[in-house]
Amino acid sequence: MNKSCIYIIIIINLSLISCRTNEESDNKNNPVVAEKMEFLESWNEGPSKARITAFVEKTTDSTSTDFIPKNERIAVFDNDGTLWSEKPLYFQLFYAVDFIKKHAAEHPEWSKSEAVQSILNDDLNGALAGGEKALAELMMVSHANMTEDEFANSVREWLSMSKHPITGKPFNQMIFQPMLELLDYLRDHGYKTFIVSGGGIDFLRVWAEEAYGIPPYQVVGSSLKAKYEEVDGKLQILKIPELNFFDDKGGKPVGIHQHIGMKPTIAVGNSDGDYEMLEYTTNSDGPRLGIYIHHTDSIREYAYDRESSIGKLVKGLDDAEKNHWLVVDMAKDWELIYPN
Repeated sequence: MNKSCIYIIIIINLSLISCRTNEESDNKNNPVVAEKMEFLESWNEGPSKARITAFVEKTTDSTSTDFIPKNERIAVFDNDGTLWSEKPLYFQLFYAVDFIKKHAAEHPEWSKSEAVQSILNDDLNGALAGGEKALAELMMVSHANMTEDEFANSVREWLSMSKHPITGKPFNQMIFQPMLELLDYLRDHGYKTFIVSGGGIDFLRVWAEEAYGIPPYQVVGSSLKAKYEEVDGKLQILKIPELNFFDDKGGKPVGIHQHIGMKPTIAVGNSDGDYEMLEYTTNSDGPRLGIYIHHTDSIREYAYDRESSIGKLVKGLDDAEKNHWLVVDMAKDWELIYPN
């Protein structure tokens, strides 16, 4: 072989290497290729992940008969037990307990409340023995008679200092990594993501954007009444100790209608308190997806459903197949529970 042939072969090989290198570089910078490699990383391969991705792909493919225009792609998520943990108590109740203990000396009028006195005596079971009425009283005491700024600052301070009694993690780190990935995946495909929670709307709005990437105006929740008035020389919203709206069960479709104004395409919950939200979403024309997060992992999180006083899931499990709802098994479907 003469030298000219050798030079030609060398040049061809160098060109092939250069093309291959450029192709690899392009793939790394190509969001479509990167997405195929990286989306829903904490979801194990299986029917749940496959059904979610298939639904998203068909509703965002303009050539599909199930295509949904971008401005109609709405996904709603419950919060407690769906986006973050809710055991051994709703985290907002932990806030209420800590607030009451911290400020009891400033409020002698609280001595008339049996629920508050039980909290001060570290008798949480006694405090909750009064049922929904006692729970509502605790929330009124710890959430009302504050301006919007005072309440937001109180929640931020609590989040920065308080830890979950079992894991020792800050409460706002008890969020589910697979759900964070699902939120990102949906937003990457043009879906708007909303929280629709039985928890307090003002409580959630303080930290939801930092935790989930969901801005305050895309949060729907229970609320107290409020009024606009001058407080300490500044015009503000003052929270009043009177229930305005309870965003649970049948209240969730109402909250969606009043705050969002469109039927969702996807609804995700974890308890029977979310049943009507999934029902409202999937009982509509066009492609719809209802998802239940089933707490089955007693080792990495908690296992509960039918007998639980918090996050009870009975009707949702019984009717999931009939309603074509996806039930995500946390133990089987999630490789990771919390962010590392």
